[in-house]
Amino acid sequence: MKIAVIGLGKMGWQIAKKLHEDNFTVIAHNISRGPVDEAKSLNMVPAYTKEEVLAAFGSDKPVVWLMLPSDVMEAELDVWLKLLPKGSIIIDGGNSDFRLTKKRAEKVASFGSVFMDVGTSGGVWGYKNGFSMMAGGDEASFKVIEPVLKTLAKPEGAYHHFGESGAGHFVKMTHNAIEYGMMESLAEGYRLLKEGPYKNIDLVSAGDVWQHHSVITSWLNELTRDALKENRELDGIDGFVAESGEARWALETAKDFKIETPAMQAAFDVRLASQKGEVNFATKLLAAMRNAFGGHKINK
Repeated sequence: MKIAVIGLGKMGWQIAKKLHEDNFTVIAHNISRGPVDEAKSLNMVPAYTKEEVLAAFGSDKPVVWLMLPSDVMEAELDVWLKLLPKGSIIIDGGNSDFRLTKKRAEKVASFGSVFMDVGTSGGVWGYKNGFSMMAGGDEASFKVIEPVLKTLAKPEGAYHHFGESGAGHFVKMTHNAIEYGMMESLAEGYRLLKEGPYKNIDLVSAGDVWQHHSVITSWLNELTRDALKENRELDGIDGFVAESGEARWALETAKDFKIETPAMQAAFDVRLASQKGEVNFATKLLAAMRNAFGGHKINK
């Protein structure tokens, strides 16, 4: 099966590499040449232009996986729609507002193609551990791309088709909003240990004990413990914590449906405050966590 991976950033590159190693014909395209050169060195099909992507499919119907930032998705999609033939499958594997996804699916359908949303989690560890993928869109097209998802889920990831267009991005959006709250709680807890009544608490040891089948044993706690092991005082981290948009969209949706989300809101507000200079040990730890699982910049 041929598949084009568009956007060879931290996760896009892992997706392309994982598929290539499982004998998919991967057509690799990126806005800059470097990652395409690297893909070529691994015997993927290099495509330095969108036209080269199309040419590489030959007579096969294109399946194009877009792994792009949400702020460029609309413009990029419009360009691809002018180039791709009818019957193409376009996959948005990034973080997109599910409300926009539904509109984009309608737009793509008007061009005679299909738009699938596959919210993808796993960060920079997905290549090794397997990705968790939340899909929405046409059932028949899901069956076409399911072999791709099976490969990307290996060895310990998972995937599921959640229904109509936008459902996958909605589940991923909710996942990320939950993530905000879990990260904030962990960061506050470690700060309490550090700045509370006992001044010699070993944070790494506490995290290690918690990681051995306590109620809060988790991958996030493991990453937090390991980040502290490498940098116990979080030196060189300014405490600025970015927000990707997903929690914002989740809070807007919750408001529309009159669903109370105080934990998510509080975690979101902390990130906004950090961007205005309200930083502390907890926000530094949040930044360290984001870097640990997603490779995000550790400073603004």
